[in-house]
Amino acid sequence: MDVLALYQQAGAYHEGHFLLASGRHSPKFLQSTTLLQYPHLTEQVGQALAERLMASGVQADFLIGPAMGGVTLAYETARHYRSAAGRPRAIFAEKDGQGGMKIREAFTVGEGEPFIAVEDVLTTGGSVLKAVRAAEAAGGRCVAIACIVDRRAQEGPLEGYPLVSLTRLVFDTYPPDEVPEWLAAIPLQEI
Repeated sequence: MDVLALYQQAGAYHEGHFLLASGRHSPKFLQSTTLLQYPHLTEQVGQALAERLMASGVQADFLIGPAMGGVTLAYETARHYRSAAGRPRAIFAEKDGQGGMKIREAFTVGEGEPFIAVEDVLTTGGSVLKAVRAAEAAGGRCVAIACIVDRRAQEGPLEGYPLVSLTRLVFDTYPPDEVPEWLAAIPLQEI
């Protein structure tokens, strides 16, 4: 699957000067909400991610996504994912108002219940790790993190959690105090 082509097809790949959620600046940006508004593209991505997870042998009872970006993706991936326990649930973690995330009371997580955390684009992993912490605090056990695009500079696991991604696209990013002049000359777009 050519993930970048899907983003381009959906009009979700942008070039310019962007302030990412991580606080870093980048000349390129992938707007997953634009991609995920199209059910046929969301289905393709969710199915491909589920297949990659199943091929890796990861076994989970539920998938969790950080609100808002990971909600649709966690649902669609869970729709196609099968484990030894059968069909998993899809839940989400939402902001707790204190810089972290929480799980709604309507979602139950069993002690030691295995789960996969799902995110669209992984740049630093901050949002998905907050969802992992929320599910772990509820008693769950993270067995993997999955994403459409891994943008991190370093490959491999994320804080010790196995990582499964559809593709790896490394775009340059810069901390606010190290933005190069050529990028600073382009009007900043906050996303």
